Parts: sequence; structure tokens; C-alpha cells
Amino acid sequence: MLEALGAVLVWGASFIATKVALRDVSPITVVWLRFTMGVAMLGTAAAFKKQFTPLPARELGYFALLGFLGITFHQWLQSNGLVTAQATTTAWIITTTPIFIALLGWLVLKERLGWLAAAGIALAMLGVLLVVSRGQWSAVAAGRFWTTGDVLVFISAPNWAVFSVLSRRGLREHPATQMMFYVMGFGWLFTTALFAAQGAWAEVARLSLPGWLGVAFLGIFCSGLAYIFWYDALQRLPASRVGVFLYLEPLVAVVVAALVLGEAVLPAVLIGGGAILAGVWLVNRRG
Repeated sequence: MLEALGAVLVWGASFIATKVALRDVSPITVVWLRFTMGVAMLGTAAAFKKQFTPLPARELGYFALLGFLGITFHQWLQSNGLVTAQATTTAWIITTTPIFIALLGWLVLKERLGWLAAAGIALAMLGVLLVVSRGQWSAVAAGRFWTTGDVLVFISAPNWAVFSVLSRRGLREHPATQMMFYVMGFGWLFTTALFAAQGAWAEVARLSLPGWLGVAFLGIFCSGLAYIFWYDALQRLPASRVGVFLYLEPLVAVVVAALVLGEAVLPAVLIGGGAILAGVWLVNRRG
């Protein structure tokens, strides 16, 4: 339980660390440096746990797809989104991921979606509107409440849902730390190609001390230790008990963003966030 709590506390602060690093360099540089550190951390952990075995050739395409969706594309969406989106807004939007997992199950797997879950989805989407508009319903009516960053972050939620659903088969067949190492490794390779294509090497020298601290926090703690802690918790506790800790992530982001970035804690955003959490809870009770 302490490992699950530690992972969520770290992830809640990740949006703020990204915003700090983005003051110095472009999103691709932040993502590349983050996962360079993360791959090294997970590789070391996999070797220490004696889970460092060759990947079967038949799994290369599967793991490459997971790496692209869960690392390269997902982090591209979030890091570019955070250029204009607030850290607190981002954290609340990401909390809707279970909503999209439920919708995928209904659309693709033909899983039952009862009226309670449907009500939860509607409530969560209303909460998202409150969060991104900051309670300004006139902006909602005029269709001028989204920033470009909000849109990118919103796309990242269903993308992570797709990644999570596709990952289920792999987690049944491979040790979690080993699987995340290979997924992150493929994602890092794709990110390296983008990083090199944009000629972003020179940007690294522009990182200030706060920028390096932000990147180091993202790489060592968010992409390294937090993943290890989270999957350790999943191996020891029921998934439902571990998943409850994710409700704390946006609350952590609100507090840290207010302290570090000076982002205002607006009542409308807190009410909208509460609606999102209540909607997600209703969806999770559907079974």
C-alpha cells in the first residue's frame, strides 16, 4: 500500500515537473531525457529481479505498438498539451481514463454498460467541461473553452485506455517489470527518432537547474521508481484496492501546482474534479 501511495504521489506531481522543464526546452527534449533515464532504471530493476530475458521475435510487433501508444504518442500528447494547458486541468482530464476503458469494453468487447455507468460517464464529462471552462458557462455555450493543450491532453485519455486494454494480454504472459522495460524501450527508440529528426540535441545545454531537477524527477521517479512500485503493489494486492489510490493523483497535482506554479485553486475546478471522480466511481461500480 505504501508503494502504491508513493507511485500516485509522484505521478500527481509529474505534470508540474513537466511544466517546469518546458520553460527551458521543447516537449520532445523533455520526453527523450525522461525516458532515457526511465529505461535505464527499469532495465536495472529487471536485471536485479532476474526478469531480464530476450523478447521472443513473435512479440516484437506487439511490444512496438504498445511502446508507440503508451510512451511515444501518449507523452507527445501530454508534453505538447502542457505547453498551454494548466497542470491541474491536465491531471483532472487524465482521471477520465477509466471512462474510456469502459466505453471501449462496451463498443469493442460488447461488455454490458448499465444505466448507472452511463450516468457516471455523463457526470464525468460534465465535470470535464467545468474543469476546462473554469465554470464559465458562457464560454462553453460559445465553444471557446478549450485551449489547444486541453484538446491534446483530452485525446491522451482514450489513447491510454487503448494502451491499457491492449496491455492486458502481455501482463498475463510476462513479468510486469520486464514488460514495462521493453514497452518503454520501444517508446524510447521512437522518441529518439523524433528527437534526432528535430535536431533537438543542442537544447539540452539550455536546461537550467530547475529544468534539470524537473527532468530528473520525471525520469528517475515518475518513469522509473513509480512504475516499479506500482507493479509491485499490483502483484501483492487486488487491483481494485490499488486502483483506489489513483483518485489521489489529481488532488496531489492541485496542491503541488498551487505551491510551485502558482496556479489558482478555483471552486469551479474543484467541483468539476469532484464530478469527474464521482463519475469514474459510478462507472467502476457497474459490475
